[in-house]
Amino acid sequence: MAYDLNSRRGDPQRFGSEAFYAALGRAFVAMCAVVPILFVIEALDVWLAAGFDPALGIIPRRIDGLDGVFFGPFLHHGFDHLYSNSVPLILLGTFVLAAGARRFLFSTLVIILVSGLGVWFTGSPHSVVVGASGVVFGYLGLLLMRGIVERSWWNLGVVLLVGLLYGWQLIGILPTDPQVSWQGHLFGFLGGLLAAILFRRRQPDADDAYGPE
Repeated sequence: MAYDLNSRRGDPQRFGSEAFYAALGRAFVAMCAVVPILFVIEALDVWLAAGFDPALGIIPRRIDGLDGVFFGPFLHHGFDHLYSNSVPLILLGTFVLAAGARRFLFSTLVIILVSGLGVWFTGSPHSVVVGASGVVFGYLGLLLMRGIVERSWWNLGVVLLVGLLYGWQLIGILPTDPQVSWQGHLFGFLGGLLAAILFRRRQPDADDAYGPE
């Protein structure tokens, strides 16, 4: 099967191409720039005693806690909570963003909505839920489903890497710790699966998806 070397070199979705590595590098830099913003927000909350969490977090089944669906992912219960989310957020977010900024933004929005609304409808009304872990689990679900629906070898490789590094975290979708919002993890994961299907890249044929034989 013949193929155009220039198209391989310029396709950011084709593993091994120059554009692929360039897109991955840009995505990594962008995600490394996002996490410090979260630290600045947490620092302001702690040092100024601003009370961001109860004011802007998700309070299940209360109208005044509904805005937390959008604000909650940017807040954390202290720096330890933020540290635990930072590395997986950078790693998983890099692979999600490398597939395109537009897909990244729409996918993240779907994950935030599904995760946040799931928490709001099913969580305890006496709790305040904050943190980016719902987004982290959403990216995990998105990458797992993307490897299947887009039938791409490099995406399947990402699935294997993510499974080896973070597969154990899937236990977080179960109610094992009363201090952890398993609902946010579960619905975030489901939101990622949905986003991968909604914003999947259409392949013209199987040969193009897997490369020349």
